[in-house]
Amino acid sequence: MNLRPQHLCIALLAVAGAAGAINTGIGGAGLPSAISFSASILPEREGVVSWQTLAQVQPVKQGGKMAYEFSRDILALDRKEVKVQGFMIPLDVGDKQRRFLLSAVPPHCQFCLPAGADAIVEVEARTPIAYTFDPIVVSGRFAVLKDDSSGVMYKVTDAGRVEVAPAKPAAAASKSAAPSR
Repeated sequence: MNLRPQHLCIALLAVAGAAGAINTGIGGAGLPSAISFSASILPEREGVVSWQTLAQVQPVKQGGKMAYEFSRDILALDRKEVKVQGFMIPLDVGDKQRRFLLSAVPPHCQFCLPAGADAIVEVEARTPIAYTFDPIVVSGRFAVLKDDSSGVMYKVTDAGRVEVAPAKPAAAASKSAAPSR
């Protein structure tokens, strides 16, 4: 069989692509949403706003631009003291963070947000909070941002760290088995 170089490259790419698809563990339905994945690693906790609740938002067109339409459950949280759990994404330099993002899922890349706007909360802490890879619970005044130019939907101000949020047992085991860098 006489293969031209371009045919050999195409064949190698096809084999590599097939091997990559086999090793990803991603099913035919594709990757889960951040909210679905979050439910598998963070337990629902009484008194803590769930990511399922924060996902109850729909994009709508208003006056020639896109806006958000929030559920009644979300709007009822506006300007209230709440607790939210998630993973820290630092916005400041240093091991203590006064301003950071809280995400429904752990960050996977230092240059990428791990989730969409419905799975991110901007946090402004009253005093700096020590950075951790573990999920945490913060408490503060919640704001629904209906027209924020940065695309953020939710913000917690005057926040304080309440506690480390325990991950589900299966998530903790897989986290400890992850290779170190």
